[in-house]
Amino acid sequence: MDMEKAILKYRDMKHKSSVGGGQERIDRLRKEGYLTAEKRIALLTDPGSFVEWGTFAGHQPAEFGPNPPYIPRDGVITGFAEIDGRAVGLYAHDRTVQGGSLGDVHAMKIVHIIDRCREMKIPLVALQDSVGARIQEGNKRTGFDGIFHACTRASGIVPLISAIFGRCAGGVAYSSALMDFVLMIRGKSQLFITGPTVIKAVTNEDVTFEELGGADVHARKSGVCDIVVDTEEEMIERIRELLALLPDSNASSPRRVIPSDDPDHQNVGLLTIIPREDRKYYNMLHLIDMVIDDASFFEIKKSYAKNIITGFGTMDGWTVGIIANQPACLAGAIDVNAADKGARFIRFCDAFNIPVITFVDVPGYLPGVHQEHLGIIRHGAKMLYAYAEASVPKITVIVRKDYGGGKQAMCSKPMGADFVLAWPSAELAVMGAEGAVDVIYGRELAESDRAEERRSDLIAEYREIFGGPYEAARKMYVDDIIEPQETRPKIIRALKILRSKKPAPMDKKHGNIPL
Repeated sequence: MDMEKAILKYRDMKHKSSVGGGQERIDRLRKEGYLTAEKRIALLTDPGSFVEWGTFAGHQPAEFGPNPPYIPRDGVITGFAEIDGRAVGLYAHDRTVQGGSLGDVHAMKIVHIIDRCREMKIPLVALQDSVGARIQEGNKRTGFDGIFHACTRASGIVPLISAIFGRCAGGVAYSSALMDFVLMIRGKSQLFITGPTVIKAVTNEDVTFEELGGADVHARKSGVCDIVVDTEEEMIERIRELLALLPDSNASSPRRVIPSDDPDHQNVGLLTIIPREDRKYYNMLHLIDMVIDDASFFEIKKSYAKNIITGFGTMDGWTVGIIANQPACLAGAIDVNAADKGARFIRFCDAFNIPVITFVDVPGYLPGVHQEHLGIIRHGAKMLYAYAEASVPKITVIVRKDYGGGKQAMCSKPMGADFVLAWPSAELAVMGAEGAVDVIYGRELAESDRAEERRSDLIAEYREIFGGPYEAARKMYVDDIIEPQETRPKIIRALKILRSKKPAPMDKKHGNIPL
């Protein structure tokens, strides 16, 4: 072919790939307030860094119904780019091409990029905007099956991030659940297995798309969503912030940023954060902010299981994972959802060489018939398993209550904590003083003429023994007792020492976590 004609054909094909389903559909997308797949990639990646793979891939013939026209890319853009100078792999559904539906070639492109990320040990970002499987192609050689398999193989090797930009159904929901973090846009993103029409036909329930699978539903109720934002631009910014805190793979550690705070800084505000009255609550987030580098806390699952806090921060510029009880919600007790949230976060940190800092103020597991029937035994065991399994540096700081099974669930010394610190306000016991006295001396008190006086004396005696951290420190359950304002420098010094920690691998394929 004549070179001039060949180049003209090439340019025409490139134009077709860039307009996807056509300018009319692009205009409709913009009118609805959505960005195109190309624009999303351009905003997310460093200028000029994107290298596309599979640009001219095309669909398979329809097994049922008319064949759609050949459109280069087949409804998904795949490739590699740099984000803040770091290589990442990514794919972005193009909703203007058959709703971003997944055909065989479309799926092969996605699987290819996931597999390359795993081999190259770089993070994967999925910009999801797909109605699900392409029905007219029937059963696919690759399909969602291949994507699920590729995500599972890549899990724990490279960070996997799924950003939901529009209404995503079926296999897109499961592929997102197989990734490490899911981000959604309030009022724009929906994620579900079956839509309102099918639900109405099967169960006779009436529900809107937003009520069924909106961002707030998945952030507050299901726990599927980790981060909720208000705009596409904010979504992209949050992806960049998250990536900056994570390593490229399990073979590396997160990059150090220039510290924004003096590592030896002692915040005297910590001296007054714990209320004098035992039953009064405080906001653990304020304590965390006083200990980590300035303004560095990146909370995960903020609206789900609020009785436990999970997120990333930096200390002396190094990324750490933070898990903490939240006394402002359910007194910081651990319930079914909190255990799931905590265990998953711990396991992510362990997979990617991120030290775990645990702040403890826990009255124990949440009691109640409902919790028992939901399976608090099984779910609660997930946190025990995750902490015991984790081989990254683990530092525990007990600030107030450390009662019952909560001691083990929040990474005690025998559960594998490398360094356990306690504030002078810490109380470590099997249970609170009143409950302990009623259990041990209940029959005696019931038969006593001076039960109230005797009970008060026993409570005081119990508190004298277990009312501080000293009994626990004497038994080496606690490594050191520190003043609150010493917390930050003590943790940073311990992290420096523990950075070389390299436990020997266990002689087994894997354990069997109580899922």
